[in-house]
Amino acid sequence: MKKDLLKVALRQNAIFIEKKDERHETLNHTTLVLVANASKLGFGFTETLLYAINNLEVSDKREILLYLQKIMGVGKNWTPLVKGWDSPTKESVLDHVVRFFANIILDNHGVDLPCGHTIPADTFPLERYNGCPYCGTPFESDTRIYMAQNSTLKVLELWHQEDMETYIHRLLSSKTPLDETEKENLKIGLKHFTIPSDIAIEMRETDMLVIDFLVAQGESQKAGERFGSANDILRYLWYKHTGYLQIVSPKVIVNRTVLNSHYADDEKEGAVKKLKLKYTRKECKMVALWLNNLEAKVEVSCESMHPKRAMWVRFIRALRLAEYAKKEKFSKLQRLLDVFYNKKYNVWQGELDRAKLSMNEERYFSLLKQRPSLFARSLFGTMLWFGEEQTSNHFFEISSKIPARLLLTLGMYAQLYFNPKKSRTVKPLGGVSKNIPTNKLLALYDAKALGQMKESIEQIFLFEMSERYAKLKVREERIYIDALLKNVPLSIGDRSESVQDMPSALMGEKFKVEGESVRLFMQWGEGLPAQHLDMDLSCKVAFEEYDEECTYYNLTATGCQHSGDIQCIPHMKGTAEYIELNLNELENSGAKYVTFTGNAYTDGALEVNMVIGWMNSKEKMKISKKSGLAYDPSTVQHQIRITQGLSKGIVFGVLDVKKREIIWLEMSFQGRTIESLDSKGVESLLAKLESKMSVAELLAIRAKAQGVEVVEEPSKAYKVYDSNWVMKGGVNELLVDG
Repeated sequence: MKKDLLKVALRQNAIFIEKKDERHETLNHTTLVLVANASKLGFGFTETLLYAINNLEVSDKREILLYLQKIMGVGKNWTPLVKGWDSPTKESVLDHVVRFFANIILDNHGVDLPCGHTIPADTFPLERYNGCPYCGTPFESDTRIYMAQNSTLKVLELWHQEDMETYIHRLLSSKTPLDETEKENLKIGLKHFTIPSDIAIEMRETDMLVIDFLVAQGESQKAGERFGSANDILRYLWYKHTGYLQIVSPKVIVNRTVLNSHYADDEKEGAVKKLKLKYTRKECKMVALWLNNLEAKVEVSCESMHPKRAMWVRFIRALRLAEYAKKEKFSKLQRLLDVFYNKKYNVWQGELDRAKLSMNEERYFSLLKQRPSLFARSLFGTMLWFGEEQTSNHFFEISSKIPARLLLTLGMYAQLYFNPKKSRTVKPLGGVSKNIPTNKLLALYDAKALGQMKESIEQIFLFEMSERYAKLKVREERIYIDALLKNVPLSIGDRSESVQDMPSALMGEKFKVEGESVRLFMQWGEGLPAQHLDMDLSCKVAFEEYDEECTYYNLTATGCQHSGDIQCIPHMKGTAEYIELNLNELENSGAKYVTFTGNAYTDGALEVNMVIGWMNSKEKMKISKKSGLAYDPSTVQHQIRITQGLSKGIVFGVLDVKKREIIWLEMSFQGRTIESLDSKGVESLLAKLESKMSVAELLAIRAKAQGVEVVEEPSKAYKVYDSNWVMKGGVNELLVDG
């Protein structure tokens, strides 16, 4: 069994079995054992998958179970600091003060702990702790966990070779940027499947992964043929050096590293040193050939290099390109360097800015129409600068050339952008999410004019997408759209930087709360030596007039109870923190929503491979009075694994108390504690997600354009559109380009 493909399939709610075997023999003992153990972890199997598993070797069944256990945290240490932490220990600030002074005056009347601290009598209730209540060092660990408390199973289906191949091809042809989970899946898939010659790779970021695979296979010449511009080469080189598929500037990376550190000078020196470029002769020659063989004109290549001129100067020196340019076969490279260094090229962006500032409307729109995608990205600001009518007329002329993902983005965010009372959330390359004020030019227009701008953009969007759908061949006369797709937003413009090892969800997807409580969890430090590594699980409760935090310095808050602050990790075992949310108490107290966060209090960013998420069950979930254990994999509703090391804090979910649903989102922010979180930024992000068009809405637009009937019962439909269709990448079918 191919273990890595098993990982890919499970993220898509399936189990991958390579060979087809149609035998339907009586379920044998090992199959029944697998089913029983999988159900304890919260997984069930379809009938087709069940019989396919029944025909596998015992070793393959074991591999399936071991992987299910691995991703669900079986074998990890889930013991918190406090035993029976659902009942507060009632420790106070006074306890910490007494212990501090007792340490200074060397008062030996107390209990000596392995960490070196002495706890005076009548302060902390030590019988309630698994470690030191003062420094947060755990002394006890246990890999036992609860199981099977949730009766609702995540039902997995069967994937064969063709299913996996289809999924990998969909990733290659995706018209939206891949998130971190999809990138991992594609890297795995490229090892097992060939790239069809007829597949058009739409996204440059996806192409970088393909190029990297080809270079690793020793096919650098074939990889070079995929580069369309010099900047594509820079993107690839920077990806190999930093791991970022977007060109995040060195200054941003250094600044983020410094901000995450308590020792700024040392970290800055280390970050700068880490970004230094060094290449072998073989690598230098490979890049020199790529640049020399570019089909684009030299002046065009130099113009594309201009925005990243400082970076290019560094790469040219590190790659010894001037040396290769002197060789006979590198004449185009020689001319490229000559034109670039002497600036013998025009910069399109400079011409555009000059036309804008001089109010040369004809020249400005003439330049913008040369690059339709950039026109789309600057449409909102251009409307405010030159007016709605002129801008709309010019944009309509080239709207058929705009990629569908950009048209959809315009249609979704127009309402939010042109609202003068709503701030917006943006995430700069390599940075954290920021709440920015509205465009100042909005103040020049009255409500009627702004309403006309919104309406104009929506009309262009609806007209253009309807035209594209109408040209398609109608495949089914009646369709059924599952109501659940109303809660699935179109994943455009949101890049998740974490990995979802469980069945994946889209940013903004909503999870219904089944029971009366939600349990947050965070596990980190597995495989690391004992050290001070303080990660904090926290939440912020938003009321009408004020906010309240539940975190390491406030373990008990309205409707929330924390399991205790762990500051040091035990040797190689990892550790865990929990927060229990009581929905009835939250609702009765008037809470609006609860924001879930994780922070790195210690030096550096969030610990890589940290797992963070929440549990939910119809029935009350247990908390051990003996050890405080509170983890049950069967109740895990959603979890993510941190894979990047630049974020100091992350928001990973928001509970809408009244609706009793959790919105999964990923928003990085800067700061050691939850106090650094800007509530307005969360509200802006929620507004942004709320403005997103759902998959159901876009399906309805396509059905209307094609004259297809939408029926209310799946049995009457030729085609059923449900969550399973979304999981298999069906949304890509809706992004029809002109």
